[in-house]
Amino acid sequence: MTTPRISLRKFLPLLVLGGLLGLAALALLNPPAADRSRPSQGARLSVETQRLEPLSYQVMIPSYGRVRPRTESTLVSQVGGEVIWVSPQFRDGGIFRAGETLLRIDDRDYQADVQIARAQLFEAQQALAEEAAQSQQALADWQRLGDGSDADALVLRKPQLLAAQARVASAEAQLAKAQLQLDRTSIIAPFAGRILSTEVDLGEVINANSQLGEMYATDYVEIRLPVANADLPFIDLPEPDSAGDTAVPPPRVPVAIHSSLSRDSRWEGFLVRTEGAIDDTSRQLHVIAQVDDPFELLASAAAAPASRKPLKIGEYVTAEIAGTTLEEALVIPNSTIYQGSYVYVVEEGLLQRRSVEVAWRNDIDAVVAAGLQAGDELVLTALGQVTSGTRVQVAGAAPLERAAQLDPDGAGRPDSTGEKAGPPAGDGPPPGAQGKWGGPRS
Repeated sequence: MTTPRISLRKFLPLLVLGGLLGLAALALLNPPAADRSRPSQGARLSVETQRLEPLSYQVMIPSYGRVRPRTESTLVSQVGGEVIWVSPQFRDGGIFRAGETLLRIDDRDYQADVQIARAQLFEAQQALAEEAAQSQQALADWQRLGDGSDADALVLRKPQLLAAQARVASAEAQLAKAQLQLDRTSIIAPFAGRILSTEVDLGEVINANSQLGEMYATDYVEIRLPVANADLPFIDLPEPDSAGDTAVPPPRVPVAIHSSLSRDSRWEGFLVRTEGAIDDTSRQLHVIAQVDDPFELLASAAAAPASRKPLKIGEYVTAEIAGTTLEEALVIPNSTIYQGSYVYVVEEGLLQRRSVEVAWRNDIDAVVAAGLQAGDELVLTALGQVTSGTRVQVAGAAPLERAAQLDPDGAGRPDSTGEKAGPPAGDGPPPGAQGKWGGPRS
């Protein structure tokens, strides 16, 4: 029983070694054949592109600001007394016209002062008439009894006559002053506006120089808008004429105002002036935009959109300032620029990276100054880590039309026209290409 088991243990290593030698010999006799077939010419990426064409582009510069009134003032009483009448419009938010009476103060004391001043004027005029008659009589007596010489001023009572004339002038001034105080018992609106707040009401007794309320003008409002330094070359700023020539008004730069309280509200304004200094806080220049009739008090209801709400004082708004119009501009989507410095284009079915110089941009568009030219096929699809030379398929194009232009090695294979395609272009534009608003394309 033990003899066969011992024999198997002795010959097992020899059997394993023999099997390994057999496999090695088989491998030597039949080596593996390398797969030398050409790789697929199909594109690895599918991208959307846009062929660049020069166009006329209107620069619209975004900004923001707060609505403030053209004129905001405190209504002050110039006389004292009891408030005996209040206009229904003299309430918070009330609207009034220029020349409209807002308050009336008890004027009986002032009417009495006018009568007293008028009586004093009558007395002064009577004294002047008497003095004039005495002066004429003195002249007649001198001519009748004198020695023929000219009478002096004292003889003719000219000082007394001048004093009487002065008393008449003083009485007239007193009457005018009393009449003015009487007129001031009616508080008249100096301009068309709106009540912001009130301080007095019916029956209150006020003193001279008492504050009655706050009001502001409603003919137009102003909005202070900051402008980024990079946007200044693209705006025709309203600056005063150094020669003082006001015969030709400066061009009105349109401004579109969008209300923060209503998305559908849009107001048309224009720039009226530029501030004379850079703001210390923001280090930006501010311009002033004006919006006429912001509360739609002058225009008819049919002339304004039904959904538009009136602007509110203190409301924050967004603005779009119409800048200069760029001719023959290359405008690309801002989303196609990577790291603010380069884009991707498709050249003969291959992806190429181009460095660009941006002249102006906003959240949507970018105006390219250098790096691209008309006819370039800009990639619109968002790409990740992609290198130049990657074969792509343009969405909507026939696969063979793109794939047959170059062989997998990049050169030497005839394209659809029968001519050999050259090596793929590099990351830059053709030598010597120039930008629209800058130097050589980078």
